[in-house]
Amino acid sequence: MNEFDMNEAAWFCVRTQTKREHIAAEHLRELEGIEVFCPRLRYRKATRRGTVWWLEPLFPGYLLAKFKLMESERAVTFCQGVRGLVRFGPEIPSVPESFVEVLRAEIRSHATADEEILTVTPAIECGDEVEVASGPLAGMRGVVVSIAPAAERVKILMDFLGQPQAIDMDLFSILLPRRPMP
Repeated sequence: MNEFDMNEAAWFCVRTQTKREHIAAEHLRELEGIEVFCPRLRYRKATRRGTVWWLEPLFPGYLLAKFKLMESERAVTFCQGVRGLVRFGPEIPSVPESFVEVLRAEIRSHATADEEILTVTPAIECGDEVEVASGPLAGMRGVVVSIAPAAERVKILMDFLGQPQAIDMDLFSILLPRRPMP
């Protein structure tokens, strides 16, 4: 566990109420002397209503807050949307400042307008083997032969009725290949 001076500000992991991370973060930001980091992912997902944008926390049920433990533990613990601080027995471990700064820098380098919201886009390339996730061709596999990112469409070459056919599909109706992390 990290050793820290209880009279100095340090980062702590705060447990939040389910699906209320953003609410807890806003209420904590209103408290004096508390810095909050609650990164969220924004991505598109296919639903029955069509393709919609989703916004979810990077760490569901948690956020990071920097404060002086001796001064603000009670205020943080009883803030709206907060369930408590992460503890291991009686110990409340701090989160290393370097971890938070690296995470912030990584998110800031890929984020758009809001520095805590990272927009995730599908990564697909010509030649990728994909599987159709929905529609009458669900379960069929093919190879991506062209991509139209502005229209969010791909052309997939698949064996259909005994011969290769190029089929135009919605980008969000296919399962993308898994890639190793860089």
